[in-house]
Amino acid sequence: MLLVVGQIGKPHGIRGEVLVTVRTDEPEARFVAGSVFTTEVPRDRRVSTGPATAAVPGVPYRVPAKLTLESLRWHQGRIIAQFEGVHDRNVAEALRGVLLQVDSAEVPPPDDPDEFHDHQLIGLTVVALDGTELGTVDRIDHAPASDLIVLRKSAGGVALVPFVSAIVPTVDLAAGRVVVDLPEGLLDL
Repeated sequence: MLLVVGQIGKPHGIRGEVLVTVRTDEPEARFVAGSVFTTEVPRDRRVSTGPATAAVPGVPYRVPAKLTLESLRWHQGRIIAQFEGVHDRNVAEALRGVLLQVDSAEVPPPDDPDEFHDHQLIGLTVVALDGTELGTVDRIDHAPASDLIVLRKSAGGVALVPFVSAIVPTVDLAAGRVVVDLPEGLLDL
């Protein structure tokens, strides 16, 4: 499974550098010179950059399947990155909106037993304290106040469950389940 760790933003300068918005808790481990990222061009990319100038005249630039980080520096909480083979602003512009991903197999498990990666939780069965199956974890949303489990309810529809210890007392990865103690009416919203 591929995990999104960043997204390329606008170009910075004329030498092919780009701003990267970080989407990982451990950017210093993911973003180092020599890191290789799998790329994905989102279907809903809102920027229509047009064809970029390629190394071969008349051949449009295509986003490569993999990008290698050549160098980086931090600027106002974001990374200014230089990728191998991207050495002018036109090519950098063609990368705008591209997602940077790593394979989940390359990501070590967290040291804290009460900490989980999103991909570990997706697909787990959600059950109430009495054992009633409520549905499955569809995804994890990261809201400002707390993380939210997006619960795909067995009866249809979705519900947002705050991922806090008072409501989610147990996560059992080995058994493939999340035990929740929901306040009355939460699933009715």
